[in-house]
This record gives sequence, structure tokens and C-alpha cells, in this order.
Amino acid sequence: MKQFVNPFDYAGEICKAMKKGILLTTKAHGQVNTMTIGWGTIGVQWGRPIFIAYVRDSRYTKQLLDETGEFTVNIPVGNPDAGILGFCGTKSGRDTDKIRELGLTTEEPAEISVPGIRELPLTLECRVIYKQRQDLSVLPGDIVDRYYPQPDVHTAYYGQIVSAYLIQD
Repeated sequence: MKQFVNPFDYAGEICKAMKKGILLTTKAHGQVNTMTIGWGTIGVQWGRPIFIAYVRDSRYTKQLLDETGEFTVNIPVGNPDAGILGFCGTKSGRDTDKIRELGLTTEEPAEISVPGIRELPLTLECRVIYKQRQDLSVLPGDIVDRYYPQPDVHTAYYGQIVSAYLIQD
């Protein structure tokens, strides 16, 4: 069951959770893939509610996201199993069905094709309306040195939040 919410009522919780990690989930060709992210922004852009997610070029998630243009953001509430975030942050969907391996429960989406994940119940359904690959030449050198020792840059995906809910039993 879903309890639909205003995502901005949970902006503080979303930002706090990002420090430990949240999940970004995609789906293409019938395969659901999820990965841990620690960078993201919730706000308003072009008069629309937006979640900006950053995904490196090398990630399998990027390939799926580029194909479908949809994603969910799955945020823990309470005390989630820390092993979920650790596993999803270290394994690739190219080699591992993380949903199956962890026994995660997917939740039928409301507006897009990508499901939520019951174990991380605060869910934002997002449709990409803009994306931009980072240009390392315009970033400060200390940021490039720390986060991009190899040129595996991020693409910023601006996802319009088309639905937000808490998954409940």
C-alpha cells in the first residue's frame, strides 16, 4: 500500500539519508537494477519538483537510465539494514541481480515503469527531463583531484518527481 506524500515534506530526511546512502533504481528490458548513491539534490527547477542524481559513466545503471529515462529514489526510513546499501554500492548490476541476491521486495510504481523498494520505503518516482555530463575543465582542481583521479565523470540527471510515497504494509 502507498501513502502518497509531498516530497518536500521529507527533504530534510532525504538529505540526511544521503550522507549514509540511498538507492537509485532503474529498469530496462525487464531487469531492475539498483545502486547506492550519496550525491543528489532535491529542489525546484523550471517550476517543477526535481531530484538531481549523479551517475558515473562507468556504471551499469547509467546505461539503463539512458535507455529508459526513468528512475526511482529509494530512501531508508528508521533503521534500515546497512548491508543493503553496502552491497548495492559495491556490486555491479552487470554481474549481479542485486534485487534477487538481497531478497528485496519491489513495489509496483504509480506513474513510471521503475518500481520502488519496500525495504527503503520513501520513494520518489522520477522522469528525466534534462541531463548534463560534467565538464572537468571547469571544476576546481581540488575537486577534480579528489573525486576524479581517473576521468570517470558523472552525468547529472534532472528527474522530475512525478510521484512520491511511503510504502506501507
